[in-house]
Amino acid sequence: MVFCLEDCISLKKHRIALQMAVLIVCTLVFGGAASATESEYIIGAGDRLSVFVWGETELSVPALVRPDGRISLPGAGEIMAEGLTPEALQKEIASRLTALVKDPVVTVSMAEIANSKVYIIGGGVNPGIFELKQKTSLLQLLASMDLTRADLLGAHVMRDGKKIERDFDSLLHKGDVTQDLALRHNDIVFFPALPEPYVYVLGAVSAPRALAFKDGMTILDAILETGGFSKFASENDTVVVRRENGTEQHIKVRAKDLIDGKDMTQNVLLKRGDYIIANTSFF
Repeated sequence: MVFCLEDCISLKKHRIALQMAVLIVCTLVFGGAASATESEYIIGAGDRLSVFVWGETELSVPALVRPDGRISLPGAGEIMAEGLTPEALQKEIASRLTALVKDPVVTVSMAEIANSKVYIIGGGVNPGIFELKQKTSLLQLLASMDLTRADLLGAHVMRDGKKIERDFDSLLHKGDVTQDLALRHNDIVFFPALPEPYVYVLGAVSAPRALAFKDGMTILDAILETGGFSKFASENDTVVVRRENGTEQHIKVRAKDLIDGKDMTQNVLLKRGDYIIANTSFF
């Protein structure tokens, strides 16, 4: 069977049309969250990419982002990939290939994310590195951390040397999602320390110890959390010692009357750094 030139051209057109149809179907089926994630992801050194040029198998290759941030591609040469999104890199590769391929259709996907990090610093947390293995928001980061000692009102994000203000407290405790932020490679999240993150329960209780302070915490909360009074306690002689502005205040609490439900006004609202002293009975 003999094919003429027109037949070859026709077959090539059909092949290209089929490839484009497959691309459209894949975009509709798999686009969703994955495409949204990759459109915002910033490529970093050490990442592995999959570069696919439709209809050009010899140009479709895996690529490793070197420590200098560049990748090497057949037909496109050296390209700076670090700092670009996959979408931006697709456009750059396509522009390089126009000399070889007419109207090149390029897809860049993340095969392996190896070097996308957020740096956690400050006296209010254990400093460390958070690996961005997937699209992560500030809220997701906060929900995964122990923030007992962190001053959320003074926390902030540093990006490219600029301070990004967000109300961490409203985001985490009030659900104000307008304060959320998509984290990026090399973001620095700073958490200053609270001046005093604990209240201290001492004396005649079952398990004297320091308790992590919580907004709205009362003396009854603290007594119950330490197992209640011991049998030697003089419950109505309980004292809250509070230091403010260089002065020391002693607040007497009739805790037995409180526990028995006789006087709920004795349920003192605690502050950071308060000492609760359960005195011992002499009898």
